[in-house]
Amino acid sequence: MSLLTTSSQTVGPFVTIGLAWLTTTDIAPPSVPGERITIEGRIVDGDGKPVGDAVVEIWQANAAGKYAHPDDSQDKPAASGFRGFGRIPTDENGGFRFTTIKPGRVPGPGATMQAPHLVVSIFMRGLLKRLISRIYFPDDPANAVDAVLALVPADRRTTLIAKPSNAGAKTLTWNVILQGADETVFFAC
Repeated sequence: MSLLTTSSQTVGPFVTIGLAWLTTTDIAPPSVPGERITIEGRIVDGDGKPVGDAVVEIWQANAAGKYAHPDDSQDKPAASGFRGFGRIPTDENGGFRFTTIKPGRVPGPGATMQAPHLVVSIFMRGLLKRLISRIYFPDDPANAVDAVLALVPADRRTTLIAKPSNAGAKTLTWNVILQGADETVFFAC
């Protein structure tokens, strides 16, 4: 018997087992100031089948537009207890749900201010690299002047903007479609 070099492994079927202790579905504790929202959605493949072994990772600024990171040197208030990070596994139907606060605007390219948004990374079986996307908020006037959103063709921008949900006034829906005509916009890193 001989051992041969094998190709790189993907995230594998161990996402739930290996990362379960990192699951955070309440990104902003109740003590953190800001407009509380819930975002729910599903991840589906190009055939509309649910992806039940993915992880949705969220990074965001606080309500004042400051990240909970030492490299954010903006002169804006930090929010005590705010991590600005969460990791949510999908269920067997590809569903995910988390609560947070609506972030403030952050600096963008060319000294512009970006619209409030969440940065999303998706990890799952079969991917060698994470998928990167964004969640923008519906009817936010800053969406019209966001430099990153402006880079996306107008007919594809709707894949990045959450929609009001039937579940309640403070609940938004954002679905991820991995392939096909309605594929979610993903960014290169």
